[in-house]
Amino acid sequence: MPDFIAPQLATLVDEPPSGYNWFHELKFDGYRLICRIERGKVTFLTRHQKDWTVKFPNLSRVVKSLPAASAMLDGEVVVFDAKHLSSFQKLQQLIGKTDAGFVFEVFDLMYLNGFDLTEASLKDRKEALKELFSLIDQRGSLRYSDHIEGNGEIFFKKACERGLEGIVSKLASAPYKSARTRNWLKVKCSKRQEFVIAGYTHSDKGLPFASLILGVYEKGELKYAGRVGTGFSDKLRRELKKKLDGIARQSSPFANMPKDPGLREAEWVTPKLVAGVAFTEWTADGSIRHPSFQGLREDKKAEEVRRELPG
Repeated sequence: MPDFIAPQLATLVDEPPSGYNWFHELKFDGYRLICRIERGKVTFLTRHQKDWTVKFPNLSRVVKSLPAASAMLDGEVVVFDAKHLSSFQKLQQLIGKTDAGFVFEVFDLMYLNGFDLTEASLKDRKEALKELFSLIDQRGSLRYSDHIEGNGEIFFKKACERGLEGIVSKLASAPYKSARTRNWLKVKCSKRQEFVIAGYTHSDKGLPFASLILGVYEKGELKYAGRVGTGFSDKLRRELKKKLDGIARQSSPFANMPKDPGLREAEWVTPKLVAGVAFTEWTADGSIRHPSFQGLREDKKAEEVRRELPG
């Protein structure tokens, strides 16, 4: 078994594909992790191979209940709110502070008991995964993430009506590829993506900061994408300010200084931190409207952050 299999990534599109050769799954709002099982040892790895096992000791114990000598699972660690919706903000509040409340939703199986399954079809991989999970209790913190076949348009509509983030549509006949492909497509109910934190503005209300300055990379250069000033608790603002103070710099990290007059007395930071932000739309000049901070994305690298547009 390999030490790691990089996750397959989905391409953003405007609407789900049609036809019964597509599987449609719920899109979760959590941390994508690869789980490796070998001879009783469980390891959780981020897409950049950071070992996050220590963050989820309870999940590690539960994964050991799977009847597999060796396996590689693809899934997402999430926390559900009172409405049974995955909440990244709640996940951020709990991670590193408690081991309760996390759920590992598993949606793919790349390796099992000596067999490499990456060249098998998604249909066959999910059948093997479902059989593996049929032998354990799925009402707890380890769950098989099911799908529907076809009817993507209806499934997407229902997901949005329930307040979910969106869906992921996957070609049933396709193998597993460690790349961003059009065999996996994601459709979002609302706009949400990652942004690089480039600095912050001062508050006239005694807060640690008024807003975070956001950017995305374009052709290797950091471009201004607006500011976010909502979605923070007082405690979160203080915690973020400490992180920002640790990476302070004198000059703007943007390739060209933004025209936003609100940045005249801004404080700049080295572009290392990545923020998840929900918003309503992009403006013509490349900024976001009505943004709301969702949390830091410790699993994403700043230099990978791009403006997400439907392909």
